Amino acid sequence: MTKILMVCLGNICRSPLAEGILRSKLPIEKFTIDSAGTGNYHVGDPPDTRSVKVAKKYGLNISAQRGRQFTEADFDSFEYIYVMDDSNYANVIKLARNENDIAKVKMILNEIYPNQNHNVPDPYTGGIQGFENTFKMLDEACEEIAKKLLK
Repeated sequence: MTKILMVCLGNICRSPLAEGILRSKLPIEKFTIDSAGTGNYHVGDPPDTRSVKVAKKYGLNISAQRGRQFTEADFDSFEYIYVMDDSNYANVIKLARNENDIAKVKMILNEIYPNQNHNVPDPYTGGIQGFENTFKMLDEACEEIAKKLLK
């Protein structure tokens, strides 16, 4: 079983979308996909209603997800850890214990823009269009991740 973790700041906007999108692209009997936030602001909370709405528009139901905080133990549980932006990357790397942990952490948009370290903008403070844009970016990145993992 290959385990993949999606990480953003609060685990209510970007990473729940990424989790839902990637789950829809991979067989559940071979892959486990989860998400977490680097902050503890929304532990136990469902995804932002705007994330839920955009996901639903594309046929995905992410409403059962609940926010949780990234922990050092996640390095032991997951083979791949995808972060949404520079800040998430820095916060996750701070918890890394060794080079093996660090090697698991990747900027998600590097899947479509190799080595460019683009950030997925946090749509939290904006309107629904930001969530739509975020969904499209993550869908494209997750498509690449799925292609690589299914080879």
